[in-house]
Amino acid sequence: MAGVLETTVELEEEILRLKKELNAVILAHYYQESEIQDLADYVGDSLELSRRAKETNADVIVFAGVYFMAETAKILNPDRKVLIPDVEAGCSLADNCPADLFKAWREAHPDHIAVTYINSSAEVKALSDIIVTSSNAEKIIRQIPEDKPILFAPDRNLGKYLMKKTGRKMVLWQGTCIVHETFSERKILELKLQYPEAKVIAHPECEDPVLEKADFIGSTSALLRYVQSSQDKVFIVATEPGIIHQMKKSCPDKIFISAPSDSGCACNECPYMKKNTLEKLYLCMKNQQPEVTLPQEIIEKALIPLERMFEMSK
Repeated sequence: MAGVLETTVELEEEILRLKKELNAVILAHYYQESEIQDLADYVGDSLELSRRAKETNADVIVFAGVYFMAETAKILNPDRKVLIPDVEAGCSLADNCPADLFKAWREAHPDHIAVTYINSSAEVKALSDIIVTSSNAEKIIRQIPEDKPILFAPDRNLGKYLMKKTGRKMVLWQGTCIVHETFSERKILELKLQYPEAKVIAHPECEDPVLEKADFIGSTSALLRYVQSSQDKVFIVATEPGIIHQMKKSCPDKIFISAPSDSGCACNECPYMKKNTLEKLYLCMKNQQPEVTLPQEIIEKALIPLERMFEMSK
């Protein structure tokens, strides 16, 4: 197409053309812009998208999410090309758990099983025993023998929530999600006064005071399923507001209020997820760059705990 693509329609048409030309699949996380979600072949949380990446027959995987997710797709598909719209789309949890420090932490606890949240780098996955997502972490932890001590990284809030749910003691890495730690308990209580019939639903990466006020706690996909099945009509949503697009699509008769941050800024939006735009999605497919590449040794080592996750999630 000559010239600059200026309209959303033009971008969408070209993305769909390139998808067919490349035999590509577009995977998008719930926290992506609504336009990207609507173009994607599959929209989901980390576990659902990992499964889709594992099962795909496409030649090219275009991952509209953050970098650790695209890395996971590459680990599961080492012979396929994996593209990401913006290579700078990172993750505060992954960034705050560098592989060298994680390795030293593991070595300081040689008898512990390292259960690692999927929000981590490929190098950290390669040093782990089992990978989990917020969707399957409780189920997997319950399968670990009681006499096996557990290390959990990098999200301390999810770790604390899992300790309460399972009764298992765990040594926690002290990482947090920059989005989920910003939600304000005070402002949620103010919203509850304004909407007394509203149900508060929260992701387990949130801080304890917010989780204590929640009527339902679950992974992104679990939150979506909850609002779909609930008889309630108003929900205060304490997770990245990108998921509200899917909630509104499936429940147009219900009201969804994004839980605010304490400062009143848009801090409840993930700045990393929002780095991906429709234009960047088009350009990455047009140029087949940025491409995610990993050393073969990292791929082979990281695949082992990921396969354990899939097996223990059945």
